[in-house]
Amino acid sequence: MAVTGGFWEGNEMPRLALSALEGRDFDVAVIGAGAIGAGAAHHLAAAGYGVLIVDKGDFGGGSSSRSSRLLHCGLRYLEPGEGLAYRNPTMWDPVLHPRRYLHNLGRARGAIAARHEIATTMPERVRDFTFCLVNYEGGPYRPWHVGAGLKLLSALGPRGGLPLEGRRLSRREAAEVPLLRLLREPDRVSSTHTFREFQYEWAERIVMDSVLDAERMGAAARNYTPVTGLAREGRDWRITLGDALEAAAVATVRAKWVLNTTGMWTDRVNRLGSDRAGRKVRGTKGTHIMFRLPPGCEGHGLGIHTGDRGPFYLLPWRGMHYVGPTDTPHDGDEDDVRPTETEIEQLLAEVGHWLPAAGIGREDVLYAWAGVRPLTYDPVESMGLRDPTFHDLAADGLPGAFAQTSTPIMYYRQVGRALCLAVAARVAPSGPRQDISYAAKTAPADEVSPALLNHWAGATLADLRHAAEHEQPASLADLLFRRVGAGWTETMAREGARKAAETVADILGWDEARIDAEVAAYHAYLARHHRIGADIGP
Repeated sequence: MAVTGGFWEGNEMPRLALSALEGRDFDVAVIGAGAIGAGAAHHLAAAGYGVLIVDKGDFGGGSSSRSSRLLHCGLRYLEPGEGLAYRNPTMWDPVLHPRRYLHNLGRARGAIAARHEIATTMPERVRDFTFCLVNYEGGPYRPWHVGAGLKLLSALGPRGGLPLEGRRLSRREAAEVPLLRLLREPDRVSSTHTFREFQYEWAERIVMDSVLDAERMGAAARNYTPVTGLAREGRDWRITLGDALEAAAVATVRAKWVLNTTGMWTDRVNRLGSDRAGRKVRGTKGTHIMFRLPPGCEGHGLGIHTGDRGPFYLLPWRGMHYVGPTDTPHDGDEDDVRPTETEIEQLLAEVGHWLPAAGIGREDVLYAWAGVRPLTYDPVESMGLRDPTFHDLAADGLPGAFAQTSTPIMYYRQVGRALCLAVAARVAPSGPRQDISYAAKTAPADEVSPALLNHWAGATLADLRHAAEHEQPASLADLLFRRVGAGWTETMAREGARKAAETVADILGWDEARIDAEVAAYHAYLARHHRIGADIGP
């Protein structure tokens, strides 16, 4: 079987056999194929490094798949008190904490730069919407505070960048926005500002796009490939790989450097290589719920900041809206993160408080999802540190290894470039530099192929077949959530699961029994992780 541009030719599933990796040497092994790992592997391959990227699950199947999806402009970094532990911020913070304020200016600049880069290089993977920032009388901010922040943020953006389009609405203009007519006590609103915001359409897809382009440049990429051993041999690392889909399979590879980008599993992977590895990650759980608002609210998001209840965010999504995330410590199993009824009720209470006219109840919740943020562990700050953190693990008994924690998905390119530079400062690439491509990797257009779902035209049967041939899905959930995005529709593609499985069965080698099993497993996945269907538990 020939290999062309990183893809297997023919109709076989393009997943490299684990035995094909046995004994191979790499410049860098990236462990963890979420957004940060994929971004690092992408840039390392372009710089000429021989790269292996593996994940114990699917590409983008961890925290990257459960985010709030915002490609935000960075306005929140300009809020007084941002990044500080105390809860009583004032407008004197830039004077009282100048170093922290300058640091936050840098974070805001980085956010709006990332927004511009991603939205302009892969417009197919993002969508814009109008964000309404509402201030109530007695809240922490005055109208001029918000206006000044928007102007400052525009000045921090790249020259010629996507305009923020920030403006303050008059009371008359605000009253004409259907979403704002649902607000609690509208007479107490002191100001409403709007600006242009972006979100990923859908977040997991940028992981797949990065992995595919890394493959094009020669990287070896494999999902469902857990690292089971990590040992130092001379100046190299010996890495033992397993296969989550074939229990007896095993392979050993060598790499000069290791990047641990496994998020919430960072400490677990580090301990494979050293019993002296210190704690690096503190997880906090975030849950969201999805529902429909009255007609006319589509395309508008909402943010409310008050002094007592904290921030409230409501964001649009494919004609629906979602709220969240929650923010609570997570000390449970990293492999079993799912929303609870208690968390759903908490979010519904917030919706009921701020949007009482919407009348949203438990029966209106279409689905929920939850993820864990891999924040940086700090013995003082109980909820962890939220700044992106680079760890040189030599002092932890892992020379030639790095880790990255607390990095929002929107920074995946910036951090990927930084990790590449960190490697380049220590070891030269074994191959020539190549031209990187940030373009979205889309399926060939097929205008005659029918859509999988009647209510959403975003995925055709031809799209499913292309993904099955070229993008390593191992299950129906891989295909519908992380390859074509049909899982993130109103029904989560529950009614299209069997049709999808039948469409790709010949490519993936699924017989009737396997089709039945995949459909059942998909419905069970929706019940457990998104609370759709019967027997969803507490």
